[in-house]
Amino acid sequence: MASRSEARLNAALRTLATTDDQKQAAETANYLEMRALQLGDFDKGYMKLLEQLTVVGDVSKDVYEARFNEMASLPDTYFTIVFEDTSKSKIVATAALTIERKFIRGCGKIGHIEDVVVDKQYRGFRLAVRLLEALKQIAKDCGCYKVILDCTEAKIAFYEKLGFQKKEQQMALYF
Repeated sequence: MASRSEARLNAALRTLATTDDQKQAAETANYLEMRALQLGDFDKGYMKLLEQLTVVGDVSKDVYEARFNEMASLPDTYFTIVFEDTSKSKIVATAALTIERKFIRGCGKIGHIEDVVVDKQYRGFRLAVRLLEALKQIAKDCGCYKVILDCTEAKIAFYEKLGFQKKEQQMALYF
């Protein structure tokens, strides 16, 4: 991650360090560390974790590293947070925020939250909540006027509890 982007991420994580949810989770699982995605996370199972969410495809370590470096070269655009189980050197949860620059709303910005996934064995520690709170704070700090995400019908109630509102419909075209 670029240094300015990493500073925003670290500031958001420090802000969340005092929340009750984080204190509770830290007491329950003090081996879980929330931090920015790192280049070496390929070897810690990051891509395997994403397979619990969607089709990942055949992504080699070299391809992963090239994409990581490409994203890191665009400051204040990409923010990917992970939880690592430090006792196993394993990535167990992740979520990503992409900042889109617009011409509307006075050349405003919006945030897109995507790729939210928690390893099946680590659900129940409120890791997704903590990841989403951090990404919402980063979006706010970056000056976004809104944050959007797409989810399945089954996840709507979860996201509503975090302040998101159902709005319009999503369309997709796959190639």
